[in-house]
Amino acid sequence: MRTSVRMAVAVGVLVLLGGLAALGWWYQTRQQHPAGQATGTLTVEVTSDADRGPGTLREALFIVAAANGNADVRLKVKSVAPETPLPPLVNPHGVRIIAQQGGTQIDGHALSGGPVLDIAGANTSIEGLQLRNCPGSAILLRATQFRLRASSIESCDVGVDVAENASDVLFERNRFSGNRVGVRFAASTRNAVLVGNTFSSSRDAGVWAVRAEPDARGAALTMRENHFDGDRSGIVAANIAVLIERNEFANASEAGVHLLGAGAVVRGNHVSGGPGMGIIADTARESVIDNNELDHLGAYGIMVRSSASVLVRANRVHNCGYGLAFVLGDPHRPSTAADNTIIAPQFNGIDVIGDSPILRNNQVLQPRAYALHVTDYEQPDGKKVLAHPTLENNNFRAGTPAVADGELRGTARQP
Repeated sequence: MRTSVRMAVAVGVLVLLGGLAALGWWYQTRQQHPAGQATGTLTVEVTSDADRGPGTLREALFIVAAANGNADVRLKVKSVAPETPLPPLVNPHGVRIIAQQGGTQIDGHALSGGPVLDIAGANTSIEGLQLRNCPGSAILLRATQFRLRASSIESCDVGVDVAENASDVLFERNRFSGNRVGVRFAASTRNAVLVGNTFSSSRDAGVWAVRAEPDARGAALTMRENHFDGDRSGIVAANIAVLIERNEFANASEAGVHLLGAGAVVRGNHVSGGPGMGIIADTARESVIDNNELDHLGAYGIMVRSSASVLVRANRVHNCGYGLAFVLGDPHRPSTAADNTIIAPQFNGIDVIGDSPILRNNQVLQPRAYALHVTDYEQPDGKKVLAHPTLENNNFRAGTPAVADGELRGTARQP
């Protein structure tokens, strides 16, 4: 009888210990995976706007850095103002940073010069953040598979700084305002797309994609359906392949698009207003400027300068200071202007200065000065660079002479 009692007590104790162990495991699991979240995804909520401590953004970044799977950081505060640099995002499984409805503002004014957010882990996405007042970069990207959506970056030195090792990048429906540079690329970035973003009042450029030497990787940056307004230059691209398509540029002080180097395609864009030029190809080569509309610009619609084998085709230029210009190109690899229409320039329709482009099937209608103005260029040492354009079946309607100065080959058709 006593043995049976002892056995029953022992079994009861074992059951109780097992129950306590199970309860402890359940509690720990609930702490790591709060109710309502998907299995395998860690969710951390930011509930404090302090710089450090429980519930802060800093603490959340440390927690997700150590996670064994993907993680969500959900900001439940209106603003955060880091006092010292935040830890980088290094989780290789992926992190989503999601602002509360209406957005969460991160003010970087107290940081000396480093990035506010350092993206060093793959598969990171940011949604709905407002980053502002950054002495350095708002975001430094040095990883693959990055997404920035529905966010705004304002009054920073650089909005997003994209390092050479980044790839598979999407910027979608963001706003960049009052930065020195909105997005800066250090190299050709594979599968990089900017679509539906707004850039305004950039002190240097909305997008800056510049290398000192040509990038042999050949992956084109795609920029489409973005809006640029009041920037010094909308896009500056040098020695990096770019596809610039169906964008709107307004009121640039220097140029809507400025190209240097090889491999650019600028197609189907609208450039309007401002004292500067529409599209500049400067020391460019093998580039295509096709089917763009340019209007109400103070200077040239399109200028091709010191360039080779640039194709300017089917563009429509109206109500600008000047239409097209070709200046000091390579006579052995001439640029070509074909099927362009220039209406009502304030001065000349097409200027050729010390260059030998091929001008084919272009129309210049109602210029206030010359339809075509050709002139040699005199260098500082007194040596002349002769202008020898080749004309094929152009239509120059001018109340003044169609051609001034210079020597011409081919034919120019006039009514």
